[in-house]
Amino acid sequence: MIVMNDVWVNWFEGEENGYNVCPFFEWRKLDEIHLIDTIPVLYVETEVYQYIENDLDDLPRKLLDMIKNRTIVKGKVLKYAAVVTDGRGVIAFDTMDYHLPLKKSRLIPRHERRVFQLIRTQAKLSFPVKRNQPDKTGHLFSPAPEAMVGLIRRERELKQLTMLVLDQLWEGKNCDEIHYWLTEWEPDRYSMICKLSFKSAWQRLYQHIYQGWSKKHEDFCREIVKGHLLFEQLWERANQTNDDIAMKRIK
Repeated sequence: MIVMNDVWVNWFEGEENGYNVCPFFEWRKLDEIHLIDTIPVLYVETEVYQYIENDLDDLPRKLLDMIKNRTIVKGKVLKYAAVVTDGRGVIAFDTMDYHLPLKKSRLIPRHERRVFQLIRTQAKLSFPVKRNQPDKTGHLFSPAPEAMVGLIRRERELKQLTMLVLDQLWEGKNCDEIHYWLTEWEPDRYSMICKLSFKSAWQRLYQHIYQGWSKKHEDFCREIVKGHLLFEQLWERANQTNDDIAMKRIK
């Protein structure tokens, strides 16, 4: 089995969507960067790679048996962890002793290049995978990948934050409140908005937020989180500077 030594990872926990497992250039100063002493590398079919990257379902038993107890971090053995690639993408995962990829990380560029070098003479491995959500389309807290195309980490976080606030509005079922926020988005449609039911107004606002990301989206997010301590903290966290990225800590 192929293995790599001294691999830097930045774990993102509980992420079912690959777009939330940030590439190296989006790593932040406050992220916790870890060094893995030894980790196996698997060259797999694209279906298997995408299953690991974009799902939180049980991994094939054959794959787990192949990588069992082969990863070492500071002298400690991790039960199920590996780097996988389909020849195009690269991702590391750790199951935290379970059977699903609870922690995922991209690699730094030179380690990605090393992975591609290691697999040049290898044949792809195939494992049976069975998705619990074969037609995955996303939900309020986890928008479909199409909603995140082209967005950087900060924009993705702000968009998901706005979705969290929309969920709170949905739970509140306050028609006046949803009319207010929809009017903030469409100030020239006030008369029409006042005639909408709560559900229609909420769905209209949701569609506005779901499509793309712009300064208007960002300004709206800034306003709608005001007065909510947790949401304000998430706003501040998303707006941390990326100037001093993690690379300065691992050179």
